[in-house]
Amino acid sequence: MIPLKLVVLGGTGFVGRHLVARLAADGHAITLLSRNLGVHHERLLPPGVVLREVDVYDPDALRHAFAGADAVINLVGILNEKGDNGRGFRRAHVELTKLVLAAMQLAGVRRLLQMSSLNAGRGHSHYLKSRGEAEAAVKASGLDWTIFEPSVIFGPGDGLFCRFAALIRHAPVLPLARAGARFAPVYVGDVVEAMVRCLRDRRSRGEVYELYGPDVFTMAEIVRMTARQCGLRRIVLPLPDALGRLQGLVFDFVPGKPFSSDNFRSLLTDSVGGIDGLHRLGITPTRVAAKLPEILGHAADRQARYARFRAAR
Repeated sequence: MIPLKLVVLGGTGFVGRHLVARLAADGHAITLLSRNLGVHHERLLPPGVVLREVDVYDPDALRHAFAGADAVINLVGILNEKGDNGRGFRRAHVELTKLVLAAMQLAGVRRLLQMSSLNAGRGHSHYLKSRGEAEAAVKASGLDWTIFEPSVIFGPGDGLFCRFAALIRHAPVLPLARAGARFAPVYVGDVVEAMVRCLRDRRSRGEVYELYGPDVFTMAEIVRMTARQCGLRRIVLPLPDALGRLQGLVFDFVPGKPFSSDNFRSLLTDSVGGIDGLHRLGITPTRVAAKLPEILGHAADRQARYARFRAAR
């Protein structure tokens, strides 16, 4: 198999780290674009991967970075923005995508893999609306694109089970907005496999793949599963929507935004799929139960050691 020259945006994020490792193992030449090399550890990159400092909002810089590439992979995405007016989401999802499309056309690169989100363009959140606008731009570009719409993604170091594990460690009671919101979590390895299979497959061009797992859980069930795996007994306190909106509004002003008003609006739309993209690609989905001990094993071990220490005092 002839290796490809790939340019990846957003390659240092959760999905990006897993995808880049797989692509490098497959022998591809990969250039990661970043606006700030100082926040990354180049020594941790797999062999064959080059990290390049580029202002991704500079059209000329993007065009030069794409020159000679066989494909561009855009993984850039944010879950929260400064304020609550949609500008941050539009800049990261819509404006950047349009710049990528224009730079690809000028550089003569036709193949694009675009990360999006399940429910893109639906609901009332700035996040989902901006994802939908980005998809519309990609579809109108005339390029050889493939769009991936994952539900919430789980795996080692994720923002789902690992995030809740950190939250509940010191919180015996967790007030939870939209506790009944439903998700079909998809394993990061399955997302990576889908993207790798589509990279060379001409049949995937012009296709949108919904990526979701075989199990559907409510938010409350995810928190309880996390607590059990960590060996903790925790109480989930579902909040009525009025209080959930208030919780989002309060957290809008908390540094790091563990929750936000836009998160609340996103949760009004269940993250479950309709047309199984993994099945279309011949991928058997990974169940949460098969990976949860691995994902949270270290957290559970630490909690067990702490419990033994307290018992011995």
